Amino acid sequence: MGTSSGSNIHQQPSSRMLPPRQQPRAGGLQTSLSLVSSDPRLSPEEPRSNSDHRRESPTESASSRETWPTADAIMAKKMENGKAENDCPEQSVIRRVSSADKISLRDIARERVDIITEKMHHLPDEFHEELKNNLRVILDGNGGSQQREEFFVLQKLVQSRADLTAKTLIRAHRVQLEILVAINTGILAFLHPNISLSQTSLIEVFMYKRCRNIACQNQIPADDCTCEICTKRNGFCNLCMCVICNKFDFEVNTCRWVGCDLCSHWTHTDCAIRDGLISMGASGKSGAGPSEMLFRCRACSRTSELLGWVKDVFQHCAPAWDREALTRELDFVSRIFHGSKDTRGQKLFWKCEELKEKIKSGLAESTAACRAILTFFQELEGDSPKSLENGESGRLIAPQEACNQIAEVVQEAIRKMEMVADEKMRMYKKSRMAVEACDRELQDKGREVQELKLERQKKKSQIEELEKIVRLKHAEADMFQLKANEAKREADRLQRIALAKSDKSEEEYANSYLKQRLSEAEAEKQYLFEKMKLQESSRASQNSGGGGSDPSQLLLYSKMHDMMPNERHPFRKNP
Repeated sequence: MGTSSGSNIHQQPSSRMLPPRQQPRAGGLQTSLSLVSSDPRLSPEEPRSNSDHRRESPTESASSRETWPTADAIMAKKMENGKAENDCPEQSVIRRVSSADKISLRDIARERVDIITEKMHHLPDEFHEELKNNLRVILDGNGGSQQREEFFVLQKLVQSRADLTAKTLIRAHRVQLEILVAINTGILAFLHPNISLSQTSLIEVFMYKRCRNIACQNQIPADDCTCEICTKRNGFCNLCMCVICNKFDFEVNTCRWVGCDLCSHWTHTDCAIRDGLISMGASGKSGAGPSEMLFRCRACSRTSELLGWVKDVFQHCAPAWDREALTRELDFVSRIFHGSKDTRGQKLFWKCEELKEKIKSGLAESTAACRAILTFFQELEGDSPKSLENGESGRLIAPQEACNQIAEVVQEAIRKMEMVADEKMRMYKKSRMAVEACDRELQDKGREVQELKLERQKKKSQIEELEKIVRLKHAEADMFQLKANEAKREADRLQRIALAKSDKSEEEYANSYLKQRLSEAEAEKQYLFEKMKLQESSRASQNSGGGGSDPSQLLLYSKMHDMMPNERHPFRKNP
């Protein structure tokens, strides 16, 4: 601030260093659409672990709000992560989904991860986008109390679950995980189509292991900070979040944020004023100096002077401000020094009020007002107690006092150099950690690619094996069909042979039967013939004795005649 200023800066020609919040960030981040309503009555609740640290006040509408970056910042972040995608999704034909297969936001917030994952894998991408749009509408906060109550219900369902761990979330569907993170944090940016975080990053944000600020995304606690706030407040990032309200925005080159010279934690100016962290106090390391406006850091409880900090901000940033920005910054300075009781602070307050009135009334352009305030700071520097003391003593300075002043300057320079070295070391460690994280992520992606290739080869070999089995089964089927056809032809042939043999056996049986009957008839004929001969001889002997025809003999002859109608017998007479 006054004599030194926090982190993420480079050495300036001035004796003071530019605070981190004045240094432009990569991607040109600017204040954009609010992720959470600025009205505290409409703002979704903070994550459950931070609810005790959340404070509501009308001043939060000015600075204690979470915003998300513009399209330029989003694309810069995506290019940094190497995950840029098409800005516009392809239009596709919407497929119908039965009511039984549909899932709602409450189902995602309430049901087990594996169950919802299984259902979402069977749903079309259009339905996934519809779910995200429904949650976007709720998080916009423009639908009144009903949507706010719906969000509170969803957040309570998510935050009351004990099964949402890193082990279970790693198996979650991508859209399911984005919705859970958006509900848990209340940040709309996680549903933005142009923002694509890795599955691991989303899980770390949900588990409070990574900053929920899309433009920050640092592992937390940031810079391995061991202060009580960073270690005990889940999800807090000291690089981008306010120590008091636990929120972040993308305001830079501004007095909206005030930082600690020693621990580099940041606080919204409005939050610091509201909680009484900006007040009068004794300046100097010994605490015996003149009273002036000081900022007391809640993280380390140390103080930093504000006049030099405001001067640094205006000297380095004011030339780039437009009329509206300059008016806003003058208003911040007025609020900071409103209760000042020292002469310089009161003069600065009156000067800011005067310039605000001139700008509003059109009596002064922004360029002239900027020159006026910078000139005023130079005049204040001449009115400082040290300058007055030097002016009174003139050039007659005792050697010991001169040595003491030189020693103080050297010690101040050494302290600044040490702070810069510490900051550079922190930045180096942070960059190294980021590179290592990227390397680990690349290794993980490489392993995933190798696993996918192995899985693909395995599936390909399985498909080829199945195709071989199918071809073999087709050949077997053809062979069995051929054998079946041959068996059918053989059966037909055997059936014809059987029929022919059956006809032949019947014919042979009939012939055999007729032959047997004929032989029987011949035997009976022979028998009857012998009997007739015997009777004939007997009759002849009787005729010689004068007897008549025997009736039994006539009957026997008639029977023989019937049995052999076509034969002529020697004893048969023609009629």
